[in-house]
Amino acid sequence: MTARISRPTDSPALVHRESQPASDTGAPPIGSPDAAPTEPFEVPREELPRHVAIIMDGNRRWAKARGQTEMEGHAAGVETVREVIRHSVRRGIEVLSLYAFSRENWARSDEEVGGLFFLLEKVIRNETAELKSQGARIRVLGRIEELPPETGASIQQACEETAGGRRLQVNIAFNYSGRTELVDAARRLVARGLRPNQIDEAALTGALYTAGLPDPDILIRTGGDQRISNFLIWQAAYAEFYFSPILWPDFGRDALDAALIEFASRQRRFGK
Repeated sequence: MTARISRPTDSPALVHRESQPASDTGAPPIGSPDAAPTEPFEVPREELPRHVAIIMDGNRRWAKARGQTEMEGHAAGVETVREVIRHSVRRGIEVLSLYAFSRENWARSDEEVGGLFFLLEKVIRNETAELKSQGARIRVLGRIEELPPETGASIQQACEETAGGRRLQVNIAFNYSGRTELVDAARRLVARGLRPNQIDEAALTGALYTAGLPDPDILIRTGGDQRISNFLIWQAAYAEFYFSPILWPDFGRDALDAALIEFASRQRRFGK
């Protein structure tokens, strides 16, 4: 029997397993034409984004299409995370933000939520050395204090052990919500004693989980849906959006290159 998961008091209500979002019903074709660019990657580094943010969607649909369990789909998604991190280092990306577990995901079953925590701990233990060798450092975005103590401890250890990385900042959004982030930022400003006329965009930006980092230049969502699902809603104000039909476990380095090529082809005017 799966142990009952202790959820935050303000997390979404538990939903029935059968009541899945529309995006998780059916099984779209595996892969997509944009998985492999037809032209060599010749984008100058100065035309690449500094900060790439990704909503990793489609693990469960990928598993369902293969007759596998949800956790097997999530495990396959971890392999894609590994490949995307390595390729981001290869391309010279400075910041990579990955949406791994939203606060809305508490509404999933105890079995899946517990399995995701277990998988996160396992990945952190197994991948910390690899991340260090890649020159990557970890920052976790979200309310870590709401996670099980052992999960929080593993995350903290990984952050400390990779703190010296200088090639790639990897942000893992876990127990994350864009609206919750804004609430937490407002609370920090109040706790610092700021007066209303001292609160501006710079002050709020400095109180976010991503303080000190550049905003995302491109926000990628895999799996075919076209929404940002409460991810980096302040930081993505001027991000380019790129929606890929590829399910996350199939989103490899060629699919990432396709997104980078598309980004380089766009004109960013910022209202000018």
